[in-house]
Amino acid sequence: MTDTLINSEKDGIEALPESARRVAQLLLDHGHAKPVVLLPETGKTSAEAAAGLGCEVAQIAKSILFRRRKDDAPVLVIASGANRVDEKKVEAHVGEIGRADAKFVREMTGYAIGGVCPIGHATRPVTLIDADLFALDSLWAAAGHPHAVFNLSPQELAAMTGAPVVDVALREA
Repeated sequence: MTDTLINSEKDGIEALPESARRVAQLLLDHGHAKPVVLLPETGKTSAEAAAGLGCEVAQIAKSILFRRRKDDAPVLVIASGANRVDEKKVEAHVGEIGRADAKFVREMTGYAIGGVCPIGHATRPVTLIDADLFALDSLWAAAGHPHAVFNLSPQELAAMTGAPVVDVALREA
């Protein structure tokens, strides 16, 4: 990691943007010891976040929100940054889904696109975790702001979200 990262543990939670402060507090409430860090550049894409952190793209636990068609429920898929999500596989678990626009994402999660954290949503989503994340020891997830991230293990992610671990990756034939 670069020296320009802001670390919520070292610099204080108050140094973080409001939405990232909220996530830092949620992590503390979960007993999560690792701090929220701010990337000097945006982490809106998995590649940008990985470059800023000096990790593999696969280690980015990206949060993708869909809208379930039958009831407009938010459906959160937490996928490896190296994977595209196979919407048919997601639908096999939750029913028919559609795309979620920026307004829906903000209303349902309380976060802007690019900063959607796996926890602490305004409306509790139906959540699925990409099984490919469990091949890794360490993950980075968005912490409520496009520049904010936090480190965790796949097991911690599953414990925090209570979500099932399933195959959601699009596999090219």
